[in-house]
Amino acid sequence: MSDMGGREERQKIRRMVLEQIPSDSELQERQLLQLIDENIRRAGGENYLRFGDRKKLRTNIYNSMRRLDVLQELLEDENITEIMVNGPEHIFIEQKGRMMETGLIFDSHERLGDIAQQIASQGNRIVNETNPILDVRLADGSRVNIVMPPIALEGPVITIRKFPKDPLTMSKLTDMGALTEEAAEVLRKLVEAKYNIFISGGTGAGKTTFLNILSNYIPEDERIITIEDSAELQIKRVKNLVRLEARNANVEGRNQVTIRDLMKSALRMRPDRIVVGEIRDATAIDMLTAMNTGHDGSLSTGHANSPGDMLNRLETLVLMGMEIPLEAVRQQIASAIDIIVHLGRLRDKSRKVLEICEVGQCERGKIGMYPLFRFCEEREQEGKIIGNLKRTEHKLINDDKCAKAGIQI
Repeated sequence: MSDMGGREERQKIRRMVLEQIPSDSELQERQLLQLIDENIRRAGGENYLRFGDRKKLRTNIYNSMRRLDVLQELLEDENITEIMVNGPEHIFIEQKGRMMETGLIFDSHERLGDIAQQIASQGNRIVNETNPILDVRLADGSRVNIVMPPIALEGPVITIRKFPKDPLTMSKLTDMGALTEEAAEVLRKLVEAKYNIFISGGTGAGKTTFLNILSNYIPEDERIITIEDSAELQIKRVKNLVRLEARNANVEGRNQVTIRDLMKSALRMRPDRIVVGEIRDATAIDMLTAMNTGHDGSLSTGHANSPGDMLNRLETLVLMGMEIPLEAVRQQIASAIDIIVHLGRLRDKSRKVLEICEVGQCERGKIGMYPLFRFCEEREQEGKIIGNLKRTEHKLINDDKCAKAGIQI
């Protein structure tokens, strides 16, 4: 036998095991592993297989039968943050900010389809040709997006966003060089003083992670409502916490609960602050209204390429939901949002806070923007960008909230 750990041999041993399992019985984990071991020895014959290789083959076969096949080892690797399956033969991961192909493959399109169905069933959901797009969450909190044929032309596509068991902290971010200790301290004070903060950035910039970090600066004696598409926030300090999660429509197209539905409900729950995972539609109207009506200290995120672009995007989202003059929209935004923190990924794939910007008043139809900190690139060394988030000449203009909280910045 030339390649005991190869794909064909793995398939062969898996078939042998399946043939020996009675159709009317469910083997316990220990029994199944014993059966796999017996068939590995039988298939190997006189060929020598090192202990490590035999153990890996055994795990792979077990994962293919009881767990998520080749994805299982990737899910268990704490250094991997994202898993991208583009059909059965192309599986990519993001690890330490870098994307790479794993070399792992599924045995067939059908096998990958089975795994997609298995993932969907964990959330009591169905994904098929009629309902080819699905967002679901795994038991460990990982967020999964599945796209099935015929929408996905090369076979099922599965994207898994993993979340660390030990969430990042601000101190870890400063150690990693994502921002300076001075900027981190200013952000802590702004959260405690109940400034309304919006986090902007592109896909994969780390917006949700940063939102989670800022949320943990909220004083523990406040009542917080979190609203998310897929529950990711892990606020540890606050006891009076209500977590709400949107729900997609069922197979019949019914029972959908949108972010906007949850926003309206949250306003009736007497929150001190509202934390919204991401604003991407007319929910912007409700969020701005909440920020302008006594829910100071609220936090949210949005996709944008710069702080100015974030404001433009919010204008568009509001206008999608109601017809009001553009200047009135800008007045609402300027009154509601105090601070924009903009995140980005540099060309070396590192994630940084690129700008912390105060949002000023709307004058002559234009919203004032005053950068408090801005990332300055100094040089590139061995493929790594060297630079710092530096304080600008601008000082905080709207210091009323700091004064009320007895905080100096």
